[in-house]
Amino acid sequence: MVPSLPSGPLKVPGPEGFRTDLISCSPDFLDLTWDQLRTLIVVREAGTALAAAKVLGREQSSVQKQLDILNRNFQALTGELLVVKQGRGRDFLFTPTGLEVVERARATFADWLQGIANSRRRLGSTLTVGTTEFTLGFLGRVWERVAPQLLEREVELKVVHVRTSDFWKRLDSNQVDLLCGGLAADAAAEHVAPDYDFLEWHREGLALLTNLPVRELAARTVGVDRLRSLPLVIPSRGVITDFVERWYGPDFRSQLQIAAEIDDIYYGLALLRSRMTYGCMLCARSIGKAAVDGRLPAGDDFRLIDFADDFDPMLQLVSGVFARKGERETYDASHPLNILWDAFRDEAASGRPLPL
Repeated sequence: MVPSLPSGPLKVPGPEGFRTDLISCSPDFLDLTWDQLRTLIVVREAGTALAAAKVLGREQSSVQKQLDILNRNFQALTGELLVVKQGRGRDFLFTPTGLEVVERARATFADWLQGIANSRRRLGSTLTVGTTEFTLGFLGRVWERVAPQLLEREVELKVVHVRTSDFWKRLDSNQVDLLCGGLAADAAAEHVAPDYDFLEWHREGLALLTNLPVRELAARTVGVDRLRSLPLVIPSRGVITDFVERWYGPDFRSQLQIAAEIDDIYYGLALLRSRMTYGCMLCARSIGKAAVDGRLPAGDDFRLIDFADDFDPMLQLVSGVFARKGERETYDASHPLNILWDAFRDEAASGRPLPL
């Protein structure tokens, strides 16, 4: 039976309840596309249409056409162009309106991309794990435990390299779901990361890896005062720097004899191996032991010197996996984030040595 239609004229709901400016947007505004705005941002960062075209992987004429459309539309909307050519090979001049549009477009892109990432995270279709160089092997072993289950559900695992100095920023800004790494913590501390969910898997102290001859450094341990007189190779930032700063204060560079500052452990090993520098590199004891044992590239005469127990405070390098506090509790046990977390817990409890 066909339902009867109401008699009289058909009434269509009006725009009541909607903002008038939303309903009556200019066609010049509605014709804007994400691609055009992305092009504008890249031109602002790259400077020229040619440089932007290389970044975007398209022809210079395509970039210029989009700029022309944007200029035409915004001149109709605001009375001002967005960009002005300044001559062959010179960067575009961005007008005040152009600069404002770029900043609004950046914010809009960031907001949308974050929203998409949040939705994917909530549904569990993507997991992003940040690791330092020396925790990547541990993640690999953990992934072996859960890979068949998560791959069957088409969960995508993304792994990103994160330096210790960027840890909390990357986690707090939702750029990663889990972080694998370590921090300097008081040896007696029970809760080393109270602002985060933290699963500990290893604790150890620091040591000195040295190429100094025995006649120059015969001691088996080095205390807080002796360390001041030794030529040191230390990272320019990161967890090792945290140790030194807590022992000697923020002006530690004026109190210690720093022979070289390095960006990563492999450069430090190469520096000592080359004999361009004679000194002592501060590192986690397990890393120094791996170098002496030949599991990392080192010199034949490298030695490992332990730290004495007179440092205040006594610190340890505590390694584990970090997550945003309370986030896992909002998901059920079958969510990929919880599955991966449980796999970390099981691997930590297995007692297997840490891979390097």
